[in-house]
Amino acid sequence: MSTSPISVVLVSGGLDSMVSAALAREAGYRLLALSIDYNQRHQIELAAARRIATLLGAERHVVLPLDLRAFGGSALTDDTLAVPKDGVGDDIPVTYVPARNTIFLSLALGWAEAAGARDLWIGVNALDYSGYPDCRPEFIAGFETLAELATRAGVEGDRFRIHAPLQHMTKADIAREAARLGLDAGISWSCYDPAGDLHCGRCDSCRLRAKGFAEAGLPDPTRYAEAPLAD
Repeated sequence: MSTSPISVVLVSGGLDSMVSAALAREAGYRLLALSIDYNQRHQIELAAARRIATLLGAERHVVLPLDLRAFGGSALTDDTLAVPKDGVGDDIPVTYVPARNTIFLSLALGWAEAAGARDLWIGVNALDYSGYPDCRPEFIAGFETLAELATRAGVEGDRFRIHAPLQHMTKADIAREAARLGLDAGISWSCYDPAGDLHCGRCDSCRLRAKGFAEAGLPDPTRYAEAPLAD
């Protein structure tokens, strides 16, 4: 039986979560992969999450159903709201899903405590991103404090650690890290508004993805319906 520590890794299907999970594996952790089927507009990302979990040798991959369309409030969970295609702005965009990372980390924390894991990995990024408040270092630090207060393990002194290894990387850094790790970035999915099995090329996530590969000087393996525009 392996004596390596086990961790819960959040795997959305995107490039960032793939690199984060691969870094957990590189650090010697066994992986429990968690993806959330929140009835998101881009359900195709869950197929990418399954590919990534398999590629990284996750011991278990749970795709947990949690229909956030019941709440709405985001272009990713409400089809009456359009996904913006006019470039990455300075305001929090309508693609922000209310409290999404808080919800996802809470579920990951529950599984971690049940499984005896004390390490959680999440691929949030606070540099080249769309301005979501739940991607900031303050949020990660705050949730780590919450985990200590909210769990039996934490109260008994067995602290949880929230790993956010991409937090201070640019998208170019992340693309380079994927290459260094030998990952096939083409199996990941970033687009918020898919055109069939193609990335739209114009949403914030597509633009940031394309920008990352371009600035890293790496070929972009992504198939776009329209060529991404520079911001």
